[in-house]
Amino acid sequence: MPNYIDPHIHMTARTTDDYQAMAAAGVRAVIEPAFWLGQPRTCVGAFQDYFSSLVGWERFRAAQFGIRHFCTMAINPREANNERLAEEVLELLPLYLSKEGVVAVGEIGYDDQTATEEKYFRKQVELAVEFDLPVMVHTPHRDKKRGTTRSMDLCNDVGIPPHKVIIDHNNEETVKEVLDRGFWAAFTIYPKTKMGNERMCEIVKQYGAERVIVDSAADWGVSDPLAVPKTALLMLERGIPQSHIDAVSYKNALAAYGQSGQFDESAWLNPAPIDQRVLFNGNTVLRGGQEPVVQKDSNIIE
Repeated sequence: MPNYIDPHIHMTARTTDDYQAMAAAGVRAVIEPAFWLGQPRTCVGAFQDYFSSLVGWERFRAAQFGIRHFCTMAINPREANNERLAEEVLELLPLYLSKEGVVAVGEIGYDDQTATEEKYFRKQVELAVEFDLPVMVHTPHRDKKRGTTRSMDLCNDVGIPPHKVIIDHNNEETVKEVLDRGFWAAFTIYPKTKMGNERMCEIVKQYGAERVIVDSAADWGVSDPLAVPKTALLMLERGIPQSHIDAVSYKNALAAYGQSGQFDESAWLNPAPIDQRVLFNGNTVLRGGQEPVVQKDSNIIE
């Protein structure tokens, strides 16, 4: 079975059934970008608890189902418009950017493309330069082409090299400029919006696989945590070379986020055996009467 990485998925909003299905489909590692909750957070403590869960409980929960969990840290553009709160979160971020398993600053960028969004976009790119981390950029859903160009211009202005920047949520309108300017071009396979997997096949046929990344961005909305393996299988059916499929569904994400020094495939190709008897702060992924999975090694389940 091929190995896959989903380098943009919000597992905090997903169930353990999703982890089991993803592992069965060959997803070996995920990256969870800091995200908004569907409604605004009202205090910096809410961010602190959320950030702690990304490097704590969620990392543990994923490993209990055979998937290695990594994350990115940021205040997202939607919440960056609350300037008072954004300042407090900005003071908090350095503590988390140095945590184990944090592979980038993100997702940051534009939503409504306001001056306040740009202010905190810039400040967080500056933090990425300071911490020598890649950046994951959220491109806006409205006026995407202009927002994508503005995002790359800002990154260039701050001085982070394009090869350290992953521009996400691309489409047919943005991909050429992103690739021509030397940035990573990530595509979100999201039902009925953003990028469908058939369209993704056509993009890879036209542009090839260099610096192209496929992800699901699955979250609390209608979305598909199996989007990466499903798209890879469709690409195979459509005659796309296996080397291209491996690149866009695994190797390119590894190369882009591996620049953090935190994202190494030895973490999931040679994993510790699963033992669901283990607790995290006294908590288990199991409920009463459920039998724990205990492996003698990473391939044998008792």
